[in-house]
Amino acid sequence: MNILWFLPTHGDGRYLGTSHGARPVSLSYLRQVAQAADSLGYYGVLIPTGRSCEDSWVVASALAPLTERLRYLVAIRPGIISPTVSARMAATLDRLSGGRLLINVVTGGDPDENRGDGLHLDHSERYEAASEFLKIWRRVLQGEAVDFDGKHLKVENAKALYPPVQKPYPPLYFGGSSDEAHALAAEQVDVYLSWGEPPEAVGRKIADVRARAAALGRTVKFGVRLHVIVRDTNEQAWAAAAELIEHVSDDTIASAQASFARFDSVGQRRMAALHGGRRDQLEIYPNLWAGVGLVRGGAGTALVGDPQTVAARIREYADLGIDNFIFSGYPHLEEAYRFAELVFPLLPEPYASLARGGTTNITGPFGEMIANDVLPGSGAARAAG
Repeated sequence: MNILWFLPTHGDGRYLGTSHGARPVSLSYLRQVAQAADSLGYYGVLIPTGRSCEDSWVVASALAPLTERLRYLVAIRPGIISPTVSARMAATLDRLSGGRLLINVVTGGDPDENRGDGLHLDHSERYEAASEFLKIWRRVLQGEAVDFDGKHLKVENAKALYPPVQKPYPPLYFGGSSDEAHALAAEQVDVYLSWGEPPEAVGRKIADVRARAAALGRTVKFGVRLHVIVRDTNEQAWAAAAELIEHVSDDTIASAQASFARFDSVGQRRMAALHGGRRDQLEIYPNLWAGVGLVRGGAGTALVGDPQTVAARIREYADLGIDNFIFSGYPHLEEAYRFAELVFPLLPEPYASLARGGTTNITGPFGEMIANDVLPGSGAARAAG
């Protein structure tokens, strides 16, 4: 099981849909989140992409030297950048980070943003271009000099002289809910990602991609992208979920949903259908809450509950064959600690061991020293009568 966290390069705060309690995106803050994830033992961090975010490659390049083990899941955008240039960028960052690069293949679901970036292909054509892109990208990073003449891309003698550390290339992650997306995942990617739909719906997607891959003689790993709101009790967790959206107005929800409606992303439509823009139907499955998706694009659901409940839901997804979990929570710095402290002890190794003090302080003591020389215990002290 790989547990990843998230770098909020499009902003962070204590509440959604408002500037109240918001935090600016700065190198200092992103460094805090990345170094917290690194010291706590998260496998890596996802860096989002798009015009609402700081550039993921620049952010990863700035933060990689400031961390030791943390991997960076960085986006490549077929149709926007040359596959050969992208391959050389990947090889460079993988080499300079000591093999800590992961690749997120993003085809783009917002036609307005795509046109602004010079991409004028429709949904099906974008997947055709992505398939051609990855065929070139993968071969170049395996040391080949590539000649390719496709419908959308043509290269002659494409090559990268400096190979990546990871072989055959940094792992390819990819998410999509359309038939074209499933076909691309089965043929060319290493980890297929789903947003956090109810387990039954996620299971159907996994079964389809797994069957398509098997028909091609391939195997694919699976992952899920979720938010998390974990507290000591279920009551506290649900109160925190309600607090997260307490400043969101109906007008803000309507504006967000109107913006998402222009997307041609099947996955985004599925996210929107989970709540229908309504506040009164947000628990769409036990402890799976769609409130984030009222105003946030992409991943719009959160696991909500006490540590045991959240861990049980994680195991339910793991039983589907998922072994990569990409979580986030608001604010991302505090929630990274909270999730690690409360849920890691209930997860498989190495996370259960990491919970005993992170990766940098494995001998203790854990907790603030009492008086001058008393070690803190795990139970609550009882006052003398």
